[in-house]
Amino acid sequence: MSGGKGVYSTQTKIVRGLLFLFMLIIALLTLYPIIYVVLGSFKENQELLVGGTSIFPKHFVIDNYIQAWEQADFATYTGNSVYLAFGVMILSLLLSSMAGYVFSRRDFRGKELIYGLFVAFMFINVGSVSLRPLFELAIKLKMNTSLFSVILISAGGGQATYIFLVRGFMNSIPKELDEAAKIDGCTFFQTFYRVMLPVLKPILATVALLSFRGGWNEYILPLVFTMTNQAKRPLTVGVNMLKNAGDGAAAWNIMFAGATIAIIPILFIYICASKYFIEGLTAGAVKG
Repeated sequence: MSGGKGVYSTQTKIVRGLLFLFMLIIALLTLYPIIYVVLGSFKENQELLVGGTSIFPKHFVIDNYIQAWEQADFATYTGNSVYLAFGVMILSLLLSSMAGYVFSRRDFRGKELIYGLFVAFMFINVGSVSLRPLFELAIKLKMNTSLFSVILISAGGGQATYIFLVRGFMNSIPKELDEAAKIDGCTFFQTFYRVMLPVLKPILATVALLSFRGGWNEYILPLVFTMTNQAKRPLTVGVNMLKNAGDGAAAWNIMFAGATIAIIPILFIYICASKYFIEGLTAGAVKG
């Protein structure tokens, strides 16, 4: 028995060691592009264009950040990105929380069919195919030069995933809470915002993080909708324009410096709220 236990223990250690090695490789592959951009932001442009065996700069050039900040008008573009990201987040929270609540607690004709379509669209990404019709619609509504149109489109794009998570979390909440609220005289909507919303905080924190990240990283839509209005550009578009800041050659060092500045806010938010993100994501996906 002791020998078998020892073999089992050895096998377990080997499996755990291989799993740790695999996760370490995945982590390195994920972090390498970020590390490359951050270190590249301190290099001279010539060093980036020529390339080399080392990702570390020969000497650190701080002036890249100064040029990026001045040339990209970071103050304006950061304000636009904050407006876009918070707009997408707030609209996503409103829609997904109410829709998830209805799909979990209310019975109506065609409920499973509609929800099935939502879930199916989680695996479908039409991407740029829908860009032209959406832009033409915005032109007809005279909304083609506003970031508000981008907020509406971006918030709608991730609703299937968010509704899936909220509904899954709602299914884990005992229905006795609804019944107790009904006995106290609460209507269906009053039960939602007085009883359920406080309970939904973990999953709503997850939706908030995902939707904020989506709005912050959005590139194609803002690029198209702000072509004739540079003052409305968010950071993602402004940073990419830094590539043309050089004299003839692409200024990758300036663009890398701008990209490094742009990822700091979203990285800070993730570090502060990672606990709630994991808790809500796990509860919404597993408990449902």
